[in-house]
Amino acid sequence: MLLYSTLLQIQDKMSKDDFIKLVIEWNQSNPREENIIKGICWNGEKDIHFGDDKLWLEIIEYRNKNIIAVRYEKVAEDGAIWDTDYIMNFDEMRLAIRLDRSYLEKAVITGAQFSTPHFITLLIQKGYLCPDNGLEILREAHEITEDNVSLIADVTKGRIEHQLPVVYVSKTFDNTDPVNLEKMCKRLKGAAHILVQKDRQSNDAFLDACGDSLEINGTIGIYFPNDSLGHNVFPYRFRRVSGQLLDTVVNNVLKYGVLQRIDNLYTWQGVNNSLLKDRFSSKKTELQEAENARKQAKNEVDKVYEVFEDDISSREQKIEQLISDNKKLENDNKALWARLAKKDDIPVIVQGNEEELYAGEIKEIILELVEDALSKLKQGSRKEHVLRDILNSNQYEKLLAQKRERVKKLLKTYSGMSESLKHDLEALGLTITGDGKHYKIHLADDSRYTVTIAKTPGDTAHGGENVVSLINKIMF
Repeated sequence: MLLYSTLLQIQDKMSKDDFIKLVIEWNQSNPREENIIKGICWNGEKDIHFGDDKLWLEIIEYRNKNIIAVRYEKVAEDGAIWDTDYIMNFDEMRLAIRLDRSYLEKAVITGAQFSTPHFITLLIQKGYLCPDNGLEILREAHEITEDNVSLIADVTKGRIEHQLPVVYVSKTFDNTDPVNLEKMCKRLKGAAHILVQKDRQSNDAFLDACGDSLEINGTIGIYFPNDSLGHNVFPYRFRRVSGQLLDTVVNNVLKYGVLQRIDNLYTWQGVNNSLLKDRFSSKKTELQEAENARKQAKNEVDKVYEVFEDDISSREQKIEQLISDNKKLENDNKALWARLAKKDDIPVIVQGNEEELYAGEIKEIILELVEDALSKLKQGSRKEHVLRDILNSNQYEKLLAQKRERVKKLLKTYSGMSESLKHDLEALGLTITGDGKHYKIHLADDSRYTVTIAKTPGDTAHGGENVVSLINKIMF
């Protein structure tokens, strides 16, 4: 499964030898000993293989297209196969970097985290990366002040045709960052530009320069190069599940990179297939030239050609099939984002901008609705099979039912808001505030979900059961 993909413009000063040396330096300086291939000794070869079956590095040159392709593969103890590809086109001076994960048959599939290649940091440090239409590609965030506000203004108004997405991070109400910027920059290096507001006191100046649509007060915006995707907004909320905003923004950017179509010659399989096809084509040409040069020995040439023709035809068909299979695998990879509902980090459908008010809320709501729908469907129908598979494939804890039952137990015989009752309600994720003769009960400080209850039972127009019913219908 393709996890990370980016395409970067490289400075003309990088030679083929520079590129290969940098790849070897990347491996040999890896901080984890188990990732280093022992005994690498490079003497200028453009086609060479290092390592063994479980940890190897291969370099190939496709001279017809002036391309150097590199693959680094590691087979982990848990059966996961990690492939990192660097495809450098020296005619276009562009570098494709792709990280892929697959599994052996015996492997236990998990949602293991991954890191973007440190190779990008080396490119930045050695000054090999070209600016993205004026935007430097950095490992840290661009700090935006009133002095350089024109940079974000150019992005928001579409005056820069940037190739990578731009992530703009505004300061929160208390003038802090809504996410861990160091982690965001580390996870998105080479995949996006990170622009961060230096001080929220500049809000008015920023809005004047960029327009009222610019993010403020901790909101994060992603500005995609693709006009069809445009601009995504992710609001900041203080009571957000820890790390959720960071993960949401990072996943949206990485998903964009993975789903972009790139030329076959910017993939390891594509370069290998084209190289093999060219070699066989060249061999076929040589045989044809030999036939023309040896007209007087035609019978002998025919025998030689017949021996090779079937083999060449068979191999050409195999190459065409490999190319077709490779394209199918790329399409299958895109479909995986929508199919792997069993993984918490890859939902069966893409979640919108409505955020969870407590951990697991949205998943539990969907699974409860699936369970309710099953009771209304005909047994043995396609819909019944699909919904039951979803329900059985996810850890359904029935949290909503538990919360409703708890609310009923606490408020059915309501006789006043004691400290103990208030504590129990807050444990369910509710917030209680005083308002004259009444209390207002909110779900996680969200004013959209509010129920009013009298401070003394004699002042309420609803009995305890009615209050229970209202809370459970609106909030759970």
